[in-house]
Amino acid sequence: MPACPEPPGHPPGAAFLLTAVGTHAANRFAERIAGLGLTPPQTGLLRAIAAAPGLSQQAVAQFLGTPPSRLVALVDALADRGLVERRRNPGDRRLHALHVTAEGEALLQRIAQLGQAHDDTICAALDDDQRATLRALLVLIAGEQGLTPGVHPGYRFV
Repeated sequence: MPACPEPPGHPPGAAFLLTAVGTHAANRFAERIAGLGLTPPQTGLLRAIAAAPGLSQQAVAQFLGTPPSRLVALVDALADRGLVERRRNPGDRRLHALHVTAEGEALLQRIAQLGQAHDDTICAALDDDQRATLRALLVLIAGEQGLTPGVHPGYRFV
């Protein structure tokens, strides 16, 4: 595909380029995981539960920055597929602790493989040192902006 010429005037700023590449990357990732029957929010939720097994639905909702009522439907969809399960919280029987099942763990491995292939495709123009530099810079920006590590703000399920 030929490169599109830049409009006259100032070149696009870093924030514009981050948004353009980020939106493109998010859309391509959504296409990749659609083949697994998942949406980006479901994938993010599955990863969050695997990262902190045993948290209550309320705690996971707070971590992800999503309304608890919206999270229930997403958990239900993953539970219906046998990917996560709710267990009674021994410390508070009113709460359910969330856990990834063996089937969910296997799917997470597949997601990780797709994620690595996705990263390789998106960053194909960069060598290993450039990728490391880009990642380090993006981590600095994300931290300064107060983003929660590992949580995509576009998938907060609202």
